[in-house]
Amino acid sequence: MQKYLLILLFFFLPSIASAQTTEVKSGVYTWANAPIKQGDKRETRTFLQGSTKEFSFFKVHATTQLKGAAPKPAHTLDSIEELIIIKEGTLKCTVGDTTCTLSAGSVLLIPPGVKQQLENTGNTDAAYYVFQFKAYNTLDKDRSNKSGGAIFCDIDSLPYVIKNEKGSRNYFNKPTAMCQNYEMHTTTLYKKGPSHAAHQHVDTEIILVITGQAEITIDGQYYKAAAGDFFIANSNTMHQVGNMADATCSYFAFKWR
Repeated sequence: MQKYLLILLFFFLPSIASAQTTEVKSGVYTWANAPIKQGDKRETRTFLQGSTKEFSFFKVHATTQLKGAAPKPAHTLDSIEELIIIKEGTLKCTVGDTTCTLSAGSVLLIPPGVKQQLENTGNTDAAYYVFQFKAYNTLDKDRSNKSGGAIFCDIDSLPYVIKNEKGSRNYFNKPTAMCQNYEMHTTTLYKKGPSHAAHQHVDTEIILVITGQAEITIDGQYYKAAAGDFFIANSNTMHQVGNMADATCSYFAFKWR
């Protein structure tokens, strides 16, 4: 029996390891099609898990804490960095020694090894995206500390600028524990058409739609998305983002290397 089990492990372990490190594909990932796991007054949607050119581990999920949900115990991820984007509702966020209450459109960047706890303190459900990532290279806590460590981006404190018929809000642009550089902003388009010319860059980029309907072409492949969905354009892919209609379309754009 033991011999039989060893034979099975010999054949299946490589395939399991391969599945765990499958590279995330460019394209669209939708809110409606993400599998849902129900819990005690909470829901979890898992969009993807795999690797990228920069990350040996990359996972995206969304958590919805229903009204009145008790927070999970404070916890620490020792080797994973996290980006949190609040989709709706209000969250009391404790990261390290800092606690603040953030609303939809606000963002947290949590370095590895920093204790965190998120609690729905509002009168409605609270939903937020969680982007978890681990670099192939050793994490650099000194780099993170020198650039300010954890980030709290309260949307109400960030200037909104309108220029060339587009609105924008800058969140951060800095090195982190896992990235040589991580940049994040929002763009609002007020009419149908592309945001900018087709281009490519070494950074992998995510476009997360906040309002309206967006479209993107990535290396000749066309995709469209509604609010709650997001696109991934992997490193060095040619891509172009646009608004599908003559109505307001806004989205997060964030990229890393």
